[in-house]
Amino acid sequence: MNVLETKYAGLTLRNPLIIGSSGLTKSPAGNRKLEEAGAGAIVLKSLFEEQIELQGDAYLQDASSPEAADYISHYVRANKLEEYLAMIRDTKAECSIPVIASINCSKASAWTDFAVKIEEAGADAIELNVFCLCTDLNTTANTLYELYISILNKVKKRISIPVIMKIGKGFSNIPGLVNQLKLHEASGVVLFNRYYRPDIDIDTMEIVSGEKFSTPNELGDTLRWTAIVSGSVPNISIASSTGAHSAEDVIKCLLAGASAVQLCSVLYKNGIGEVTKILEGLKTWMDDKKFRTVADFRGRLSFSNAANPSMYERAQFMRYFAK
Repeated sequence: MNVLETKYAGLTLRNPLIIGSSGLTKSPAGNRKLEEAGAGAIVLKSLFEEQIELQGDAYLQDASSPEAADYISHYVRANKLEEYLAMIRDTKAECSIPVIASINCSKASAWTDFAVKIEEAGADAIELNVFCLCTDLNTTANTLYELYISILNKVKKRISIPVIMKIGKGFSNIPGLVNQLKLHEASGVVLFNRYYRPDIDIDTMEIVSGEKFSTPNELGDTLRWTAIVSGSVPNISIASSTGAHSAEDVIKCLLAGASAVQLCSVLYKNGIGEVTKILEGLKTWMDDKKFRTVADFRGRLSFSNAANPSMYERAQFMRYFAK
């Protein structure tokens, strides 16, 4: 009999499938259905720092005085935060699997106090989705590293539940960043955040939204860096995210060294029944390969264990054809 249990960021999951933060995880009732479909854990829909600030700015346009502006700003933030805490409490009442809170932020000052309330509300862990799209010509890579570490340190000082960092792939040294996050006691990392994608309508000559959902074609980068990071930075949990759409994709991520795999786009496209389908595919593959537990094969093809790890380092297309 298969044992799908896995350890991720200090949490025990009944299986490696985590539902990524999205509109799918915004309601307690919906989260219960995800658990019933077989999810191993749920990351709640993110609370966006910029969303709160934008909503506050919209109300502030009608403020008649500085005092009114301060009141409105405080009210908008307090109201949004309380709604989020209620979602945590209600989801914990509905679900028995781990519930991970998610904050999308670019600075720590606004979230350290709120992190305490997230823990008090019953969240099993917190995922910090640090958004930083750098357009400043004078900003260096070290500045960005320091931002991530500063946010992690300030939150870690206030809470005892696991803190997971979700990062983008636009770094020159991803293993170096993950190693620094590990040294500063991050409980895990998510590879990767998939940022909003702009597009251009050439008929109206306007900026429009690009494709919202990932495709299986995007899995390659996720596999590459999951394997390299898991082989280079031991003893930190990795959740692979972006491009996983099938049981085969999940198996690949686990072989590369992931402790868990986040699902999102495939559920939007095909429904939450895909969770059950992927779990069945994972079990069938494990039976065929005579693996009893996930630990029996996790990381077999990581950068440190693969017979030919240089395959993960290939960056130039022409090298495939060079003889």
